[in-house]
Amino acid sequence: MSKPDIVVLREGTEGLSMESYAETLRERLPEATVELARTPKQERELVPQARIVTGVTIEEELLEDADRLELFACTFAGTDHVPMDALAEHGVVVTNAGGIHAPGIAEQSIANMLVFARNLHEGWRRKSNGEWRHFQSHEFTDSTVTVVGLGSIGQEIVQRLEGFDVETIGIRYTPSKGGPTDEVLSFEEDDVHEAFSRSEYVVLACPLNDLTRNLVDENALATLAPEAVIVNAARGGIIDTDALVSALQFNGIRGAALDVTDPEPLPNDHELWDLENCLITPHTGGHTPKHWDRLADIVATNVDALEDGRGFENVVFRPDSS
Repeated sequence: MSKPDIVVLREGTEGLSMESYAETLRERLPEATVELARTPKQERELVPQARIVTGVTIEEELLEDADRLELFACTFAGTDHVPMDALAEHGVVVTNAGGIHAPGIAEQSIANMLVFARNLHEGWRRKSNGEWRHFQSHEFTDSTVTVVGLGSIGQEIVQRLEGFDVETIGIRYTPSKGGPTDEVLSFEEDDVHEAFSRSEYVVLACPLNDLTRNLVDENALATLAPEAVIVNAARGGIIDTDALVSALQFNGIRGAALDVTDPEPLPNDHELWDLENCLITPHTGGHTPKHWDRLADIVATNVDALEDGRGFENVVFRPDSS
């Protein structure tokens, strides 16, 4: 039996079958040998034979005899949980799944803004009570939407906003690069407050790091108008949760839609669950049936890059670039 070109590790993600991922890779790369390691024993046997391994992460001990390994394709966007130092020591290229969730997250972010614009959550509440009684809605048209972070997710959100006749402000690390929004500002405190002061909606689509942790704190929430809505499609730690609870309880802002929370998972007895002006989804914004299709496209491109030396997609680490 020939050595496998690609080994798919057994740990799944987002409730999706790794068998379906392996099958999708076989369809994309018909000339490659793709093996699914279904057990720890199979992982120990197959990883040392593979040129490419893909999965959530890889155990360091599996790398000890992985002399053929050239590429580890992480199935997550984040790689903080991946043994990067060990992979670098073995000269392995590391890529991630960044961008594959962007369409779904963008659609959910738009949906959340429209829910608040049309007050649909109040309609759902009255329906659950069997109550036929009119309520007031708002208009999304002519609103100002600030998108914090203009990476793949932020750009997808802005693209979908184009048909809504709204003003857009983008916040990015290097505003001199410009962007798809009507205006681009920086992460400097004064710029953030300037954007927040003019916005009916703020969508968080940036990474969590030292700069963005608690970016939306008591001070920032105070700058938002009472009719403002904040949508967190990024990471829970970007918002100071205690400050958000207070703003929602005392009409500091109109509402919040959270696909991520801090802490996460959100404890069953947390105050946020009881607030009617807070919509919560359990980190499902990026879930899509096209997950494996999009990831397999990235892996297929990078298989070609190994062969012909072209640039890798979604590269996190490359030995010759360190």
